[in-house]
Amino acid sequence: MTLGEIEQAQADAFKERIAHFEREFLTERATRSYPAARREPEPESPLRTPFQRDRDRIVHSKAFRRLKHKTQVFIAPEGDHYRTRLTHTLETGCIARTVARALGLNEDLTEAIGLGHDLGHPPFGHIGEEALDRALRERGAPGFKHNLHSLRVVDVLERDGQGLNLTEPVRDGILNHTGPQRPATLEGRIVRLVDRVAYINHDIDDAVRAGILAESDLPADEIALLGPTGAARIDTLVRDIVASSRERGDVEQSDEVGGAMLRLRKFMFERVYLGPEARSEHDRVIRMLSGLFDHYLDDPALVTDGTAEVDELQRVTDYVAGMTDRFAIASFRRLALPEESRL
Repeated sequence: MTLGEIEQAQADAFKERIAHFEREFLTERATRSYPAARREPEPESPLRTPFQRDRDRIVHSKAFRRLKHKTQVFIAPEGDHYRTRLTHTLETGCIARTVARALGLNEDLTEAIGLGHDLGHPPFGHIGEEALDRALRERGAPGFKHNLHSLRVVDVLERDGQGLNLTEPVRDGILNHTGPQRPATLEGRIVRLVDRVAYINHDIDDAVRAGILAESDLPADEIALLGPTGAARIDTLVRDIVASSRERGDVEQSDEVGGAMLRLRKFMFERVYLGPEARSEHDRVIRMLSGLFDHYLDDPALVTDGTAEVDELQRVTDYVAGMTDRFAIASFRRLALPEESRL
């Protein structure tokens, strides 16, 4: 046998072993790892499932590495233990995989979606998303949504414009982790729900750490039902998702626990996400990103990254959305402040 024939035989044997495992241990509605639907067909790996390969491509991407310097809620917090967009992503992926295993669904697919869902978030969290959305709408464009841009990152921007060529279930889960349309797979629906479970609870932890909230400020009824700590609340929510999903045949929460989570989320919007402390930098962030957007649009030659096969508005959007918080601040500082004299 040639080397190519040996490798093909190994890939076929691995594929059959995975298929046998999935027939034995996954539920009927779980997404199977094979066949892998990609825009560009590829030979199968003899060591990894298609969804494992997608996960690895996401983790090794530049956009994933930049998440460690992108805001989750608090902008440039003074402390080592506040969440970033990267730690939120990792927490979401871990919780989602736990739910997938408990429900007999495809863990590799769930993990890949969880790790890729926020790749398109701009700097400064949702304030940055608002700034880009406003800048685009002012110019007659449809606006900016981070889930759409996350899909653009994996489809087009990574690998110097070649994209990651991810499987269709992973692309669908990334695109529909938020927005009006639900993911097509149960695994994607897990990530869509667990994303909220993760950020509500770790944002409470960060808000208490920052002194914005005291434990006594949290709504008593919801805390009594869900649990006194972040770990306890996540455990309650995960157990409820698993029990309710088994009963209903879809990824859902019970009315009681799901309602408590939604009320807790509303509380966080009123007191934290839209509160004075977290929004204190709002106008400055809007002004900074708008200034950067205008500057690069006036001189698109300054945008050296990205793909050239798009119009200038899209190139500038890709560039600014890809910035980390600290790179955006440094870029704006060079633009807005005079250089120190070298005399």
